[in-house]
Amino acid sequence: MLPLVGNTQNMTKAHRKIKIGLVGCGGRGLWIARLFQAHGGYQFHAVTDYFQAVADKAGSELSVDHTRCFSGLSGYRKVIESGVDAIVLEVPPYFFPEQAAEAVNAGLHVYMAKPVAVDVPGCLSIEASAQQASRQKKVFLIDYQIPTDPINIEVVRRIKDPAFGPIVHLQSYGICAGFNDPPRGPNLESRLQDLIWTNDIALGCDYIGNFDIHAIDAALWAIGERPVSACGASQVARPNPNGDSHDVCSVVYRYASGAVHNHFGQGLKNLVRGDIKVIVQSAKAHCQINYGNESFLHGPGELRFKGGKVTNLYRDGANRNIATFHRQITEGIFSNETVPRAIDGCLTCILGREAAERGIDLTMEQLLQENKKLEVDLKGLKT
Repeated sequence: MLPLVGNTQNMTKAHRKIKIGLVGCGGRGLWIARLFQAHGGYQFHAVTDYFQAVADKAGSELSVDHTRCFSGLSGYRKVIESGVDAIVLEVPPYFFPEQAAEAVNAGLHVYMAKPVAVDVPGCLSIEASAQQASRQKKVFLIDYQIPTDPINIEVVRRIKDPAFGPIVHLQSYGICAGFNDPPRGPNLESRLQDLIWTNDIALGCDYIGNFDIHAIDAALWAIGERPVSACGASQVARPNPNGDSHDVCSVVYRYASGAVHNHFGQGLKNLVRGDIKVIVQSAKAHCQINYGNESFLHGPGELRFKGGKVTNLYRDGANRNIATFHRQITEGIFSNETVPRAIDGCLTCILGREAAERGIDLTMEQLLQENKKLEVDLKGLKT
């Protein structure tokens, strides 16, 4: 019997270890690193965190030599230079555009959390980096979980069926218990840990951009376009706030297709049940896309889909994305399809944030023309 040379080579390629570096070793960073490690197709080669002790702890758990456990704001550059094939970015999103651009320039694959940026220039930078990655035959993946769930995938497939009809109304919800917002120190060092940075707009993109964005991404997934304008209102309602992020918002988006989209966001410790979902309605059907509850479609005839409860999505969605990242690298799939909607979703959140906080009707065209960059005072921080 002849040896299966081609198949053997493909198997070897598909099962090779990808040498990766982790940037941001805090709560989610180390958590997702464990999932990468459990996958079996990756080997951690270098890690970095602003805090050396945090990097050392992660390095020890991930079997990374202590000489490749870096710290400070520029530690990511040492990870890039350490000989890795790919980089995992799990830091405050203010830093994503610069880090992703340098990683792509160095010829690395990029796996990145959301939101992709905190402002319009950052979004455009990520878009350019991802396009460059595709040209260089590199993978660039944004880690959203809702679109990986089989029940949600089936719901959206049926939304796209002509029998569903044009979408006329969307309602999205991003409700959580908020994030600790302790007093500020002499510089930003204390804000760069434990998700405290979510309370600072320039570091975390506001609550709508950091938490609610899951629901807004699902809405854009369903409708297939980004809004043309937004209006609304928002406020800072948590007791004793020390950051400027707004934790309550109500935004109305309008789309070129005529659809209206109401978004409600809240991040308060008021015992309201957490929720991330979008309800999508046409003239003759409606459905729900969910992060942690029931997803379904109610409509005529065969369009109807009973669906079911979406469970363990935080973990399972990340696992699916980690597996996809490995498969795309080993199989040479460089279309980087998660990026365009991630850009649109981030811009949609920024549009809603700016319209609500300014109390005006703001168009996407105006937002892009403003091209406003948010600045962070990094003085006094360890480089």
